[in-house]
Amino acid sequence: MNLSTLRVACSNCNLREVCMPLGLTLKEIERLEDLVVSRRRIRRGEVLYRAGDHFDNLYAVRLGFLKCTVMSSDGREQVTNFYMAGEMCGIDGIASGVYSCDVVALEDTEVCVIPYDRMEDLTTSVRAMGIHFQKLLSREIVRQHGVMLLLGSMRAEERLAAFLLTLSQRFEARGYSRSEFVLRMTRAEIGSYLGLKLETVSRVLSRFSHDGLIEVNQKHVRIFDPESLRAIVSAVSLDHSAPNVQASGMIMHVIRDDTKK
Repeated sequence: MNLSTLRVACSNCNLREVCMPLGLTLKEIERLEDLVVSRRRIRRGEVLYRAGDHFDNLYAVRLGFLKCTVMSSDGREQVTNFYMAGEMCGIDGIASGVYSCDVVALEDTEVCVIPYDRMEDLTTSVRAMGIHFQKLLSREIVRQHGVMLLLGSMRAEERLAAFLLTLSQRFEARGYSRSEFVLRMTRAEIGSYLGLKLETVSRVLSRFSHDGLIEVNQKHVRIFDPESLRAIVSAVSLDHSAPNVQASGMIMHVIRDDTKK
């Protein structure tokens, strides 16, 4: 495969407004296009990288959907994140020089391969790109804080409602419908991510469907009443304990912030 085939024009990508900072000059855009050395295709079920692999690259998801998992000491798999088009994975390897989790494709996926040394050079020489990368890292920290609060303080209904609303807005930010989408992950994977049993995920989704908030047909989801879902997330438990108030506020902040790029 020659270099012209590998070259990826970021300026012509339909995800450029999600991945790239705004206001770049033509010269800066040309430098940004040199950042991506190739595209890599991963079939459903294949691994992009595993925990312990040497860290060299960041990966911007161009098409598809991936999950990030870690393995507990007793051999249980825990889903810690989901990545979709326009998002970047691989940042878990920056600190130690090795990746700390497994990233697996949930459907046929294509990623842009970005050598980290090139990213370092660009973020120091192009101010807008440096700010953009810092914001990307900060958003990931805020999102993880929200997930921690969700797992520690919220009921199953609140967790599922927040999850659906976040997915809805992530799809909308990429030009897709916010009210109708396909869940790429299984209910077991959703449960692992949210700290819920498979049976609980199925039961709560059925309850939302029965109450007319959503319609679920296998993996196809339609949201009829997003305001009621937001009300569930914003609801404070009957004991009015401070952790629940804080968790609700943080999760709603994450949901609102997820479309800001």
